Amino acid sequence: MSTATLFIDGAWRSASDGGAHDIHSPHDQSVVATVSQASQDDVLDAISAARVSFDSGVFTSWSFKERSALVSKIADLLERDADLIARKESDDTGKRFIEAQYDIADVISTFRHFAALGAKEHGRSVDVGIAHVTSRIVHEPLGVASLIGPWNYPLLQIAWKVAPALVAGCSFIVKPSELTPQSAIALIKIIDEAGTPKGVANLILGPGSVVGASLISDPRVDLVSFTGGLATGQTIMKAAATNIKKLALELGGKNPHIIFADADIDTAIDNAVTAAFLHSGQVCSAGTRLIVERSIHDRVVKEIVRRAGDISLGGPDDELAETGPLISKAHLMNVSTYVERGIAEGATLLVGGHRSDKPEHANGWYYLPTVFDNCNTTMFCVQEESFGPVMTIEIFDTEAQAIAIGNDTIFGLSGGVWSGDNEKAARVANALRHGTIWINDFGPYRPAAEWGGYKQSGIGRELGEHGLGEYLEIKHIWTNNAPSRSGWFRDNK
Repeated sequence: MSTATLFIDGAWRSASDGGAHDIHSPHDQSVVATVSQASQDDVLDAISAARVSFDSGVFTSWSFKERSALVSKIADLLERDADLIARKESDDTGKRFIEAQYDIADVISTFRHFAALGAKEHGRSVDVGIAHVTSRIVHEPLGVASLIGPWNYPLLQIAWKVAPALVAGCSFIVKPSELTPQSAIALIKIIDEAGTPKGVANLILGPGSVVGASLISDPRVDLVSFTGGLATGQTIMKAAATNIKKLALELGGKNPHIIFADADIDTAIDNAVTAAFLHSGQVCSAGTRLIVERSIHDRVVKEIVRRAGDISLGGPDDELAETGPLISKAHLMNVSTYVERGIAEGATLLVGGHRSDKPEHANGWYYLPTVFDNCNTTMFCVQEESFGPVMTIEIFDTEAQAIAIGNDTIFGLSGGVWSGDNEKAARVANALRHGTIWINDFGPYRPAAEWGGYKQSGIGRELGEHGLGEYLEIKHIWTNNAPSRSGWFRDNK
């Protein structure tokens, strides 16, 4: 791939200082791409391009229906190139190609959702009780947005930001993870091909430590939408305070997955394995905190351990693989340290707990599915997110205990409840302080339903109707059609 992979003001270019870096497959460390690494000058140029394009009205002058038609065209082009983009994402992340195909299908669904949403009527009239006054609420583009994505679902998380930004009429700068940039590059090429005006969509590549500061602190940026870790989210909040930027933050979770004794146990176990070990646990909504009623604990744990031990690991094109590697050596070391700390604080390791020692995994970052029993909410491994294939198991005796344990976390992104008693399941779901709760299921989402967290899992919502609202300003326009003197103050003339 050419290193002219920055897109600024309608043109592809290399980094101004010649910076570039290789992208390595987590599966075998092969080089899958070489891309530009932006300099600070490049970042400032991208912000300038976005600001100029927004202030010029070149895109804000389009109607909602016109912008929605553009987003629908982008969805069509994504569908045309779906397998090519899935391959790039599979190369970057090491995830199975079939998983990447599912992810790109979700990307297309996201663009179609926002295209349909944007085509609806926006704004409303307000009856103020005065016959000669017209009062209107209108929705206008918010401004320039920095859209910063993670490495685990690289294009999907960017799509959740780009699609509503385009429908709203914002100009923006996309900054994907430096580990997984190829699918974002492909998306920007499609956005350009679809006829998006010059300067509206810009792409910056590189690590946040190099390019992130200006994207979150520059006063010409009106909104920062970020998906990633809590510490970075806290940094963004502090930087945004200097000029009161709008923020949309999705900062991960430590998600409770509660199984009552009256549930369909075998089905619950099957879903629990998927919830914890899909994509090797590198999922913000992973159900890695299994909370089990005492009377079924032994049965559930025995089967979870058996199933976890049987999971087949492998690379993107391994047809027998069920999940893949961790994203990097650094992340593998973090997960290893996390597991060591869990053992040290008294959790009982039942399976896994180390890097795969199979010869075919020697060059990749493969970590075995891991299960800890005898856990409680005082433990680091229960409270902190590993973002790896590590499940902890806790026990409860009563419904109230299950709720208390499930809410005993600083996070609040998602959770699951399994029970054959619909009323009990609904009570527990209502009591859990998390942004998405699944009952007798775990993991599915749809673009029409809002996504986001309570507490330190973030601010704002993506998807749904509110996902578009994050990129809009709301204005009230009052028109007096029969103006008259107010008469409030005496006129002594």
